[in-house]
Amino acid sequence: MTEQIYTDKEILADALTAEKTATNNYNTFANECVHNSVRDAILHCLEQEHTIQEDVFNMMHERGYYPTPEADMTKVQSAKQKFSQCVKGV
Repeated sequence: MTEQIYTDKEILADALTAEKTATNNYNTFANECVHNSVRDAILHCLEQEHTIQEDVFNMMHERGYYPTPEADMTKVQSAKQKFSQCVKGV
């Protein structure tokens, strides 16, 4: 049996960083794409990368590697209202 060089936390943190970079890149590619069919393919990849990013984040969170404090419900409602208005304005 070989010795593990990296901890699970380090591996997952690296994976999360890679996913964040991938989503940023796919987003830029989609924004700068001229052809609709290519843009659609890139947006599909972006959606898949977001799903993977969420999975990695959830694994880290469940294992206590990425703790997040409980949000104040008043702040949550305020943020939901703010961003729902942004979407309606489009």
